[in-house]
Amino acid sequence: MIESDGILTRFMPLHPKKIDLSLGRIERLLGELGSPERRLPPTIHVAGTNGKGSTIAFMRAILEAAGRRVHVYTSPYLVRFHERIRLAAASGGRLVDDNRLAVAFDACERANNGHPISIFEITTAAAFKLFSETPADYLLLEVGLGGRYDATNVIERPLATAVTPISMDHIEFLGDTLEKIAFEKAGIFKAGVPAIVGPQPRAALETLEREGRRVGAPLFLAGEDFRFHEEHGRLVYEDSHGLIDLPLPRLAGRHQQMNAATAIAVLRETVPELEAEAFELGLTAAEWPARLQRLGTGRVPELAPRGADIWLDGGHNEGGGRVLAEAMADFEEKSSRPLVLVCGMLTTKDTGAFLASFKGLAQELIAVPITSNSTGRTAADVAGHATDVGLHAASCDSVEAALRFLAAREWRMPPRILITGSLYLAGEVLALNGTPPE
Repeated sequence: MIESDGILTRFMPLHPKKIDLSLGRIERLLGELGSPERRLPPTIHVAGTNGKGSTIAFMRAILEAAGRRVHVYTSPYLVRFHERIRLAAASGGRLVDDNRLAVAFDACERANNGHPISIFEITTAAAFKLFSETPADYLLLEVGLGGRYDATNVIERPLATAVTPISMDHIEFLGDTLEKIAFEKAGIFKAGVPAIVGPQPRAALETLEREGRRVGAPLFLAGEDFRFHEEHGRLVYEDSHGLIDLPLPRLAGRHQQMNAATAIAVLRETVPELEAEAFELGLTAAEWPARLQRLGTGRVPELAPRGADIWLDGGHNEGGGRVLAEAMADFEEKSSRPLVLVCGMLTTKDTGAFLASFKGLAQELIAVPITSNSTGRTAADVAGHATDVGLHAASCDSVEAALRFLAAREWRMPPRILITGSLYLAGEVLALNGTPPE
C-alpha cells in the first residue's frame, strides 16, 4: 500500500531548495514521458483562492448525473494522497488505486532521472499520465498555486477556464495585494477559451477583466452574464440560455450557492446539451469533504458534548473566515446554540484575519496544534491571535483533548462546534473520526 508520507519522503530529495514559480521543470518531465498533457480529454481548468474544490465537486456531480465519465485532479489531500486523483468510470469515478499510482510514480521517477523537481510538479505529471491512459469525457483540473506558473498550466487549450473568489493567501508567492494575486490567477486564461468568473472583490475583478481582454478570452461574469439567488428554498439561476429553478445545493452555506452557480455557468457554456435534470441531481448529490461537513457519526461525536452540532471546515484565510462566519450566523438564526471554535492554523496563514469575522459570534475558541505539518502554529500562538481579535480563547494539546474538555462541562444547550483553520487539521480530524474521503 502506498502511504502519503512515503510519497513525500520518496520525492523530497528532488525538491528544489527554493521554489521559483515556472513551467520549465514539468515541461521537461512531461516531454520525457511522451507529452501526456496533449492526450487528455476536454479539460476545465479552475483557479481561485476559495471554492475551487467545491465548484469542481458540483461540476463532477452534474456531469456524472448526465452519464459522463469524469477525471478529477484536486489538491491538497486530507488523509491519503490518492484523494487528489480521481479516475473516470462509467458508473462514477474512483480514487486511483495503489498499483496504478505506484506504476505512474515509477515512470515519472525514471523519466525525471534525478533532476530537481517539486513534489507538486512530479505528482501532477503522474496524474496527467494516468488521465491520458484512462478513457474519459472530461477532466476537471484544479490549480495548485496561483495559475500562471502552476504546474497544471501546461494545458495549451482547455475547454474552459474558471476563477472562483479571490482572497489574500499565499502572498509570499503570489503578491501582497488582490490585484497581484488576481493577475497570477488570470494566467490560466487562453485566447478564444471561455473564462467563467465567479463573484469577486472589485480590485480582483478589474484585474481579471483586463487580463481576459488582453489575451482574448471571452469572459462570462457573475452578476452580469449569469445571476443566481435563493427564492423559497430554491436556487434560481439565469443566463443567456434562460432561467432554471433548482434545489439548493447539498453542500451547506450560502457560499456554496455561489460555487454551484459558477459550476452551472461553466457547464452551460461548454456542454449546452445537458438537461435540467442533470443539474438538479448534481446539486443534491455533490460531496466535498471538510467543507462545512457535518460530523454526525464516528469518533468525534462520541468525544464531544452529548447532542453537539459538529461541523468541519478547512477554511484558513480571510475570505474563508468571512463565509464561514456567515454560515454560522445563518445556522444561529435557524437554531440558536452557543458556538465554539476548535482551531489550528499554519504559521503561513494570517490567523487574525481569518478569525476576525467570528468576533461577537463565537462564544469561545479552543486552540489546538496541527501535528501533520511542520509549519503548524502552537496552540498558545493561535489562542494569542484569537485574543487579539477579541475572542475568548483557551488551548488544548489536541482536538481529542479539546472535545473532552468541552464534554466535561455542563451545557444549558448542546453547543455548535466548528473545527476549522486548516485542511491539514481537517485531515487529522477525519482520520480521528474514522471517515476518510472515498
